[in-house]
Amino acid sequence: MGKVDRTQARLKPTLAEEMALFEQGYSLIAGLDEAGRGCLAGPVVAAAVILPLTDDTAQRFTGVNDSKQLTSQARECLYDLIMQHAVSVGVGIGSAELIDERNILQATKYAMRSALTQLSPAPQALLLDALRLPDVALPQRDIIKGDARSLSIAAASIIAKVTRDRLMLKLHEEYPAYGFNQHKGYGTPAHLTALRKHGATPHHRRSFAPVSELFSLFPPEPSATDADVSSIIIEN
Repeated sequence: MGKVDRTQARLKPTLAEEMALFEQGYSLIAGLDEAGRGCLAGPVVAAAVILPLTDDTAQRFTGVNDSKQLTSQARECLYDLIMQHAVSVGVGIGSAELIDERNILQATKYAMRSALTQLSPAPQALLLDALRLPDVALPQRDIIKGDARSLSIAAASIIAKVTRDRLMLKLHEEYPAYGFNQHKGYGTPAHLTALRKHGATPHHRRSFAPVSELFSLFPPEPSATDADVSSIIIEN
């Protein structure tokens, strides 16, 4: 078992899945992945990336890997590389409000479909990380640990992660007390402490149990009634 684990740890994404589809006649293959499904705050972000299928593609995109295996600095550098050399890149966003309305899975699929609409040229086939889009009429392969096996999915994971992290940094500027710049909306002890102290922001996912439980502790302040206004006027 130890040997298998070490082998998996060394696993690097390749173009094997893409080339298998290429041999079937598909040349524009989009890899899709998301970031932020498990967060308590902020949107879920999906990305779709079409890489060129040329002899030097693997070398050109050296370093591209599952975003979770990379440092923030490495992701930023690879983000620029992918944006520069990919055939096409699309990004879709499922807001916290949408997540609460539809659930996280449906919001993720919405973000992925939105990312696909931004691709030009349009893809001919899709590679996804353990997910399918039944309402998208394209050949699809859902791959377990796809971001560690497919170079296109890995590239999409980097685009989604960097895009979402940048959105959370902007959110931190608006709500600095929550530490979004550190935990990016994940349920860390520091985040939960801030929730207990300050309550939920409009960007927290109220359908997620930790937030829904805490949110009930912080009901909105009642608006001033006519009687309240009258008493203020009398006191003044």
